[in-house]
Amino acid sequence: MLDDFTPLDRRLLDDFQRDLPAIAQPFEWIAARLGVSEGEVIDRLTDLRERGAITRVGATVRPNTAGASTLAALAVPQARLEEVAAQVGAHDEVNHSYLRENDWNLWFVVTASDPAHLQATLDEIGQETGLTVLDLRLKRPFNIDLGFAIGGGGHRPMTRQDIDLGALREDDRPLLHRLSRGLPLCPRPFAQVAKALGREEADVMARTEALTRAGIISRFGVIVRHRRIGWKQNAMVVWDIPQERMEAAGTALAALPGVTLCYERQTVPGLWRHGLFSMIHARSRDEAHEVLERARALPELRGPELRGPELRDADHQVLFSTRCFKQTGAVLTKSREKVS
Repeated sequence: MLDDFTPLDRRLLDDFQRDLPAIAQPFEWIAARLGVSEGEVIDRLTDLRERGAITRVGATVRPNTAGASTLAALAVPQARLEEVAAQVGAHDEVNHSYLRENDWNLWFVVTASDPAHLQATLDEIGQETGLTVLDLRLKRPFNIDLGFAIGGGGHRPMTRQDIDLGALREDDRPLLHRLSRGLPLCPRPFAQVAKALGREEADVMARTEALTRAGIISRFGVIVRHRRIGWKQNAMVVWDIPQERMEAAGTALAALPGVTLCYERQTVPGLWRHGLFSMIHARSRDEAHEVLERARALPELRGPELRGPELRDADHQVLFSTRCFKQTGAVLTKSREKVS
């Protein structure tokens, strides 16, 4: 809960989730804005990481830019849940894994260096578990920036739509991999990253800045574990929306306070028909349901003056997360010639 954190901790958690500059001493930059020493900032961030309040200080990479990713699910019998969750989590490519309230109960994100590597990982998981893998590839992001004010309210930037994929160089992939796993918590973190990669510090900082400007790095800063700081209720609300209404519905949902993510994914005939995904992070189930009721009452905008039916009329399901099995940065460098 937030009451367990000092005022300085709360500032670090709330104020620096994005826009951390790629400069030689970024923690000194934070310290200057908080009126404390660089050493104190590093100590507090280290403590927050050890307590599980943050996963890292680093980058989130926009899906399917430097690598390939998907959201997948398994329908796991209760008696096999621990076994299958361990099998899935043992893959480095799986960077998020959650238990959700649905027949499709084990949900996980797979990120790999390329589509072939991604498919090989999904095939392996299917072979190891003996279960059908529900593969729901991203089609269109409406908002995929999970950063939001932990005190509630406040402005939340929307995901950029103008991505410059031409800015990506092949030698950026190892850098993006390290940034997505987190900067070292030390006075000159980019120098350590550069040393590990056999590159110059100035080059690493310049490429980080260029990739951020291009939108390939979607957010650079403190990556918070919301569940650990009191936002314990995570509801994935999925909607069956006709394609001609998808853009209007997704745009309206993405702009609603309390909806923290919103995107369109592929459907799977006969297995999964809900193509619009929205996430609600809340401090209680009641609070999550209040956001959901506001979402269901949203009119879908169909132009400057026309409004369509409320989302209340759309078929939807609410999948609360009840357990987190794994949460880490994405894998962007490893490739495979064969699957053993």
